[in-house]
Amino acid sequence: MKILISTDIEGVAGVTHVEQTRSGNAEYERARAWMTDEANAAIRGAFAGGATEVLVNDSHGGFRNLLLDRLDARAQTITGKPRYLGMMAGVEQGCDAVFMVGYHARSQTTGVLAHTINSFAFRSVRVNGAELGEAGLYGALAGEFGVPVALFSGDDVFLAETAPIFPGAIGVETKRAYGNAVCTSLAPSRACALIEEAARRAVSKAKDLPPFRVDGPLECELATQTPGQADLFCQWPDMRRVDGSTLRFGAESMQSLVRMLNCLSAMSFMLR
Repeated sequence: MKILISTDIEGVAGVTHVEQTRSGNAEYERARAWMTDEANAAIRGAFAGGATEVLVNDSHGGFRNLLLDRLDARAQTITGKPRYLGMMAGVEQGCDAVFMVGYHARSQTTGVLAHTINSFAFRSVRVNGAELGEAGLYGALAGEFGVPVALFSGDDVFLAETAPIFPGAIGVETKRAYGNAVCTSLAPSRACALIEEAARRAVSKAKDLPPFRVDGPLECELATQTPGQADLFCQWPDMRRVDGSTLRFGAESMQSLVRMLNCLSAMSFMLR
């Protein structure tokens, strides 16, 4: 049993402010240590549950957050960007299940630091009419490889929006959101204990879980934060403008759709 652990930071216990998610300050250094601890908890649980191999995908920001010298030596780590599969890189390497650790709610919700891929540029992302956050987008990408999501952790808003997408998967609540930058959090050690136990149980459940799929053909409706961002994104020849801040494009697969979103996200830095 080979497990891919995709790790983000906004859903990690104790993380509640954007400063903790950006490099260059002491708050970030503390948060990336908590992120590493939660990844280690998932690794320990996976192996205790019978996993024979574990890959850890560093999936936040520049994808260089985990403290590799503190990571469980039994796991291998995917770090750095750009990557075709982004937060789901490694799923193509014969994985049997995905754990999403430290994830967050989608944009415009009340979750802690809620956003979808790029809070500066994207207001919402809909695929075939259904609004999806990062968990839904990347869970569907894993589904194209026939791989189910077996575990997900983050705040209560994230859990509520994600549980219906991945029936049978185990959710771990690390904190309760009371606003974009307000929460009641578990102690990091308590969150790690819960993630470790959930990961142990999730390994045995994984073989019976259905992959999450979004059937094609796919149409993505992207709402940008400003008309200026829509102006920029319409430089893509296949982009269709719906109104001042809403665009649509087609994709042959979730991999193609996610790659397009990540390209647009990178383009948006021209306007910062």
